[in-house]
Amino acid sequence: MAITRRTMIMGTAALAGTLPFRLHASTTVGNYTVDTLSDGNLILPAGFILGEHVNDAADILARYDLGTEQLTPDCNVTLLRDGENTVLIDVGSGMNFQPSAGRLVDSLDTLGVAPEDVTHVLFTHAHPDHLWGVLDDFDEPVFYNARHMIGRAERDYWLDPETVNTIGEERMAFAAGALRYLNAVEMDVFEDGDDVLSGLQAVGTPGHTPGHMAFAVNGSDPLVIVGDSIGNHHVAFEQPQWELGSDQDGELGAATRTALLDRLNADKAMLIGFHFPFPGIGHAEKSGDGYRFIPA
Repeated sequence: MAITRRTMIMGTAALAGTLPFRLHASTTVGNYTVDTLSDGNLILPAGFILGEHVNDAADILARYDLGTEQLTPDCNVTLLRDGENTVLIDVGSGMNFQPSAGRLVDSLDTLGVAPEDVTHVLFTHAHPDHLWGVLDDFDEPVFYNARHMIGRAERDYWLDPETVNTIGEERMAFAAGALRYLNAVEMDVFEDGDDVLSGLQAVGTPGHTPGHMAFAVNGSDPLVIVGDSIGNHHVAFEQPQWELGSDQDGELGAATRTALLDRLNADKAMLIGFHFPFPGIGHAEKSGDGYRFIPA
């Protein structure tokens, strides 16, 4: 194998493997084998995630052994394989966001999947922990054989030069990063309702970001990869109508989350949440006026 900048950095990462990586081969849905892969976790102020409800949520968080100061949500990347296509839903944050994340390539390696094996990369949205892993430390595409795809509305929002001026100070770095990373690879677009691949449909779930997409995997037991449209396994389930700080449009995010949970419950569909406890797969079950997450 020729030694390139890419193979050098991959080799360095493998030798450095001092942190544990967790892998979960979850299930088969339709024609797809579905695996969830850990990209590590984030470390965030609880107020950033829960907004004005951070104190209201104290009792809920306590039931999950969580506090109101800091939360450390897992980051679960979904891998779909049907024998022909090897598809990643999001790519994690790479090495430039938080040191506790950026582990996707190592997790893929535990499955025997190399970056060049990936045929498609689909993005739920363009926040750092979902997009920034698209480039390596030399600003070259990690998944260099893959077709990269994102919802049209999401792409257009982040490529608008005014977004960085209107998004608010705490998310300005998100906007600058999205502009950089989206321009670094050729990016095809799709619309709400499109069959992105056979048996895989895009589902518009705006609010967390303006063009956020979930993905429905068709099968006798359907699966919805919800991304951040349901952003956690506690408050978002028990109080889906609350406007949360992690959503750029809190009101729309709450409406989308409530409707999606209603649908998941009615359809008895499995779901994968990007920030649910690893491996992030389970069901939504009605509980009082809200829901609870039932791990698979």
